[in-house]
Amino acid sequence: MMNNIFNKFPTSEELANNLAKKVAKILEDSIKMQGEATLLVSGGNTPKLFFQKLSQTTIPWEKVSIGLVDERWIESTLKDSNSFLIRNNLLINYAKKAKFIDMYLEQVNINLAEKICSKVYEREFSKIDVLILGMGADAHTASLFPLNEKLKKAFDLEYENFCISIEPKKAPYKRMSLTLKSILSAENIILHIEGEEKLKVYDTALKSDDIYKYPISSVLKQNKKNIEVFYS
Repeated sequence: MMNNIFNKFPTSEELANNLAKKVAKILEDSIKMQGEATLLVSGGNTPKLFFQKLSQTTIPWEKVSIGLVDERWIESTLKDSNSFLIRNNLLINYAKKAKFIDMYLEQVNINLAEKICSKVYEREFSKIDVLILGMGADAHTASLFPLNEKLKKAFDLEYENFCISIEPKKAPYKRMSLTLKSILSAENIILHIEGEEKLKVYDTALKSDDIYKYPISSVLKQNKKNIEVFYS
């Protein structure tokens, strides 16, 4: 198992400030080295403050491509979509110059969209400089939900598609998600969690080998990449 570097902060504000500085530095270094940088982010309420702080950093945003770790299969203009969250909390201030690659395809059946989405994301994010995961109280990460029938494919490191369509049993909306292989292709992987309940889930997932019951374990307990945790 690779190392999990655990960073603990007393407040959400301090976490958001430190995470924004860390991500901005990675992106800026990549731009200096490669002339461009890529960032993949997750949805939910947890990252909002971090997004807002990151948007205020003065890096060459016009050279940054931003995408999603997962998306609900609904119109991007709807408030429940991760795209809406990103547009309103991250693609603002200085970061409004960044290029955003949406995951949702209008009027395309999600099962047909899996291959199209995979091709687009594999092309745009053949190199992922930094990828930020969240985690639900049920231990899901991205849209890899516990005991879902498609997890076997999603966890298969030989699975050909970059993205996979998922229909959660206990959460609304069909989803498109990165596969485990795609997640682990990122140069820097960060898990952002807040609150005591999430910490308990994290600790349980670290001890468990059941990646189907605790999908986040598939990321935390692999032997390819170190994971950095930001917690408050």
